[in-house]
Amino acid sequence: MAEQKQSRQETMSSAERMGAILGRERPDRVPFMPFIFGFCARNVGYPIRDFYGDAEKSFWCQMWTQEMYGYDGGPNFGYASVGGWEFGGEIKMPESEWEQAPVVTRFPARTPEEVEALEIPDVETAGYLPIAVEFARIQERFGMPITVKILPAFTCAGNIAEVDMLCRWIIRRPEVVHKLMRKITDFARLVIDYYVDTFAGQPMMASVGDATSANQVISPGQFQEFVLPYQREIHEHAIERGIEHIFCHICGEQNLNLPYWVQIPFGNPGILSFGHEVDLETAIEYFGDQHAIAGNIEPRVIQEGRWQEVYELCRIAIDKAKYAPSGYLLMAGCEVPVQTPPYNLYVMRKAVTEFGFYD
Repeated sequence: MAEQKQSRQETMSSAERMGAILGRERPDRVPFMPFIFGFCARNVGYPIRDFYGDAEKSFWCQMWTQEMYGYDGGPNFGYASVGGWEFGGEIKMPESEWEQAPVVTRFPARTPEEVEALEIPDVETAGYLPIAVEFARIQERFGMPITVKILPAFTCAGNIAEVDMLCRWIIRRPEVVHKLMRKITDFARLVIDYYVDTFAGQPMMASVGDATSANQVISPGQFQEFVLPYQREIHEHAIERGIEHIFCHICGEQNLNLPYWVQIPFGNPGILSFGHEVDLETAIEYFGDQHAIAGNIEPRVIQEGRWQEVYELCRIAIDKAKYAPSGYLLMAGCEVPVQTPPYNLYVMRKAVTEFGFYD
């Protein structure tokens, strides 16, 4: 960099910093939790598919990458195309250098009759859940909070029926969508129960991300009818089972849905992250009094932009959200792309060091 700023001395460990956020206390600086998955595998020389198919490698590539870049948070596990495999479909693991995550290759219910015939999966054997639970056992082994997977009901529906078919049913066969959402919600409750019962007495934090409910796909009125009641029920069940904090990535163009998202509980507090489409000041206006806000550096810029652009976006984000009432975490607006130049990730960490300390 052309000009080096004087960095201040950190007075908290990463765990203490995250604990301060969850305890509604001010940390020494803004945490940097990048939202990073497949990049970690590539960073340590693993195939990206191993991040999603091998719990041990997934855990360690995240730990080593965190050690390298010095960011906050802990290892996490999951993928956006959840639902299809779990309900009997098929997925393809990422193989090429440009593939970032698993994708559904066979959707299990593309007709109303197939939706009717869908059975609630066995939580012990369904799809990626055995790998996710193995990952959680590694977290338990090292005394880390267990990452409980909360299913994004509408995103799951799009991965079960395919998004274009789901949208047609919303208009022509809404009763089919409600039936599918009911089955997904019942399964999601069972998944939460399985985690809580399996890891009884362990600290836990839930994680969920919802992309298909974005306004690029459905209207706010459709969100109110087809998303809100089911996702709210899932979150309420998690909290009833003793999960105190929910991390939720509200993905994509969600501005018109925010009046409904605010009706969903996220714990005390939750951490809500947003894409670049939602301004951080808007997010703070809706959620900042109750929950920590995270985001929202555009992934396209992180991968394709010059480091100066990434650094400046981070500076602007920190300036906007640093004093959010319940805290702020610098984060990518969605997953850090696997082809991100390493220096672009480094300057995100550098930005919190130079602009993120509290007086």
